[in-house]
Amino acid sequence: MVSIDVALSKIPKSHRLPLIKEHNFIVKSYIEGKWLPSELSGGRFCEIVYCILDCIGKGNFNSKLTKPRDMVTACKALENNTNLCRSYRILIPRILPILYEIRNNRNVGHIDGDIDSNEMDSFAVLTLSNWIIAEMIRVFNGVSTDEAKKLVNSITERKIPIIWSDDTVKRVLSNKLKIQEQILILLASNNSEVIFNELVLWCEIKNLTYFKSILKKLHSSRYIEYKEKEGVIILLPPGDKYITNILKKYI
Repeated sequence: MVSIDVALSKIPKSHRLPLIKEHNFIVKSYIEGKWLPSELSGGRFCEIVYCILDCIGKGNFNSKLTKPRDMVTACKALENNTNLCRSYRILIPRILPILYEIRNNRNVGHIDGDIDSNEMDSFAVLTLSNWIIAEMIRVFNGVSTDEAKKLVNSITERKIPIIWSDDTVKRVLSNKLKIQEQILILLASNNSEVIFNELVLWCEIKNLTYFKSILKKLHSSRYIEYKEKEGVIILLPPGDKYITNILKKYI
């Protein structure tokens, strides 16, 4: 699988690298539970994306990034540029003001915001920025939406230093963690969902009856959703919160 840097190589480095840097920072901040930095970075991400779309529409990239004076007005102006494809002219320009609003008026960019910045807003920033990056990759490379989404998902998986992977198997490298904690960490590192047989392999389980009993206990605690018939295990918010506190010492 190619990197996002390669997938967006048609964008000049002066614009491409800041775009990727801000997106990476949004992902990293969200993973570490740093909601405020994630949302602030969402504002800078908007400015970079707008500048790129504006340059594409004009057919010429500026030597450096420039910030629009009024994001809403600037994005509306993009809708009249017929040199842009529909997603660059309509969809993304209508999403950017929403992202920017979170940065400006949700207790992020100002000290007198009426709503505290929180995980919900940070998740919105992460989701919308992921969609924008995926859409830009899809348009620039002529790939399917699924292919673009897979590429973005590959870098938005939680990066956990104590997880080792060779793309076929994952291992928790710390032998100080209980099997319950290992299960939650593996789920967190895999976009929160794992097939039962994969989890058995990753945890090197020999006693399936015992393993299933652990999964059922985690299910009862609402740390995971254990769909036994489908063979799927999903990390739930309480489990994510629990394991995030444990992972702070490793991040």
